[in-house]
Amino acid sequence: MSAQKNSFAVSLSAGFGLAVLLLLAAAGRAEATEYFVAPTGSDSNPGTMAQPFATMQKGHDVAAAGDTVWLRAGTYKNTKQIKLSRSGTSDSNRIKFWAYQSELPVLDCSSYVSTNKAVDMPCIEITGNWLHLRGLEIANGPVGASGDHSISQLRSDGASNNTFELLNIHHGFGPGLFIANGTGGNLILNVDSHDNYDKNGSQGDGQNGDGFGVHYQTTGPSTIIRGCRSWINSDDGYDLISQEVPVLVENNWAVMNGFSNGGASSPADGNGNGFKMGSSETGIRHIVQNNVAWKNKASGFYANHSTGGNNWFNNTSFMNGTQYNMLASPAGDPNTTITLTGALAHKMRNNIGFPNKNANMTGVDTAFNTWDLNIAQAASDFMSTSDTGYQGARQADGSIPNIPFMKLAAGSPLIDKGTDVGLPFTGAAPDLGAYEFGLSSSTGSGGGSGAGGSGAGGATGGGAGGRTGAGGSGAGGATGGGAGASGAGGALGTGGSNSGSGGAGTGAGGASTGGGGQTTTGSGGAGGPEAPGGASGGCSCALAAGGDRGELGGIAMLLAFAAFALKSRVRRSNQRPDRGSIKDRTEVTSKTGPRLMIGDDRRFLRTDGGFRRDLRRWDGLRRWDANSALSVALSAKRDQTMGRRAFPSEGMPRPRVKTIIRTRNWSGGQAGSGHGAQMARVKRRSQ
Repeated sequence: MSAQKNSFAVSLSAGFGLAVLLLLAAAGRAEATEYFVAPTGSDSNPGTMAQPFATMQKGHDVAAAGDTVWLRAGTYKNTKQIKLSRSGTSDSNRIKFWAYQSELPVLDCSSYVSTNKAVDMPCIEITGNWLHLRGLEIANGPVGASGDHSISQLRSDGASNNTFELLNIHHGFGPGLFIANGTGGNLILNVDSHDNYDKNGSQGDGQNGDGFGVHYQTTGPSTIIRGCRSWINSDDGYDLISQEVPVLVENNWAVMNGFSNGGASSPADGNGNGFKMGSSETGIRHIVQNNVAWKNKASGFYANHSTGGNNWFNNTSFMNGTQYNMLASPAGDPNTTITLTGALAHKMRNNIGFPNKNANMTGVDTAFNTWDLNIAQAASDFMSTSDTGYQGARQADGSIPNIPFMKLAAGSPLIDKGTDVGLPFTGAAPDLGAYEFGLSSSTGSGGGSGAGGSGAGGATGGGAGGRTGAGGSGAGGATGGGAGASGAGGALGTGGSNSGSGGAGTGAGGASTGGGGQTTTGSGGAGGPEAPGGASGGCSCALAAGGDRGELGGIAMLLAFAAFALKSRVRRSNQRPDRGSIKDRTEVTSKTGPRLMIGDDRRFLRTDGGFRRDLRRWDGLRRWDANSALSVALSAKRDQTMGRRAFPSEGMPRPRVKTIIRTRNWSGGQAGSGHGAQMARVKRRSQ
């Protein structure tokens, strides 16, 4: 074969390869659909922007992996349980239930009626995996009668790898967010859970009103709780009872738990711990770092009878009943107190207790904490000891409000008094407490929802940009995190692709912003699957429902351009096909429509326009009409025995083949004359 012929073969092969990639991209995108839900909609609608569904349940019921269900602003009165059982397939192919742009959808559970008041029948139940809930308010659980079982506002049961982001869960008759069983891999990011109270519930007055609970997991990766706030819940702020896989708990607040009615009342059976991090019977070790607990009825930080210790790094505990309580018990015997030793002991570093009032500290590996250093703390050591604004709006990136409360003042004796525990810091040594002086912090979500608007073809966007790596490591990771913050960045860049707005990109943290700042953990980022301190990536794109698939127009244009380029290539060739034995060569046609004629007395391919999908006899020749050379090439890629795919009739050769695609013009036996019919050749040689 000549060099020129090789050039033609390579060119057309490359062209078909491009077309294949574009087709596959179009097919992949076509699988992602956008649906819209609005209080004024109807579940008989197609779920478009103009004709939305009325319920989140309907959006769920039609959604598949990669789809986005946008909830518009307004109040949705839920009279029956919302069940989210469908699943995505990966971090980049989740099913997303997101607030549309900056709108606020409120899922009101006050009219919900439990079908079994003896057990927890949550207002919203999740059993699906790889879901992402973002920007929703879940409010007003039904008030049960005395003796009724508590009802979770949002409960995940047996599900895994779900993301809960920028949710506001409040005033429920039981836990706010409850995660049970499953195999972990969940991310709870920048979520608020407050004012939950199971008044006179079946397990006691206020006994189950936790802000957050993660329980009963025995295998799989960790769950992460990051950038959250839990306040005025009747029981505990964060509870890990019976959790047998470590949880990473960082950059969170716990305030006035153990109280109700805005803090005016104290339910008789509510425990009132800020961070209840224990009761494991297998000695697993949770990581609890850069958190702040204040004014909780019992302990700010509580180990809760665990058989093994946790890592407690750079936390701040202020004005709680007890600052740190490291109570340990043997498995199955919570009424006995033991002393943990060796590798099982709690490890405490760089923590603030103000005032220093701890319990059950025997055997704890404790150093570089305020009680170890005998630092006489005073209110003047902090920028402020007033928590005004802690319930305020989050920052633009979704992170906790930037208030001066419990941040170190310039010249504080708590600056540079810690030891390096692997968290970023500035100065000669890490500071004590949750905030590193001189660094700024954020656990934000990396931008807006990336909805992209409606317009022609519908809204795009909604892709998850990824999370940053711990301490500034990992793809897209931020530097920042100081001794008081881990750089394990919380950012989910939610900008999406194409016209979606919002923040993909790498984390940008660690910049010094002056006295008492927080630590930036970055926004966006990219990389692989989520793990504590790891990066997660993936951008999942969506197309509008009901035919509003604007991105397909772009794909179609690209395909048309590729087809035009291929056609031009074909026309520029005016040479006859080379001769050879039919036993060595079989040819097929291009998608432009020529027919293929093969016979023992013909050694070349002639085209004359048009094709049909059948086999016929003509002048003693075998004629096969193919869909396209592209289809044959794809078949060959799937199965080397192309004859089995392309030539199903009897009597045709079935050799093992390799594929070469070439273009020629052919007209009535003389190259370059006549109408110049187009031809594509797939040459198949026996191996």
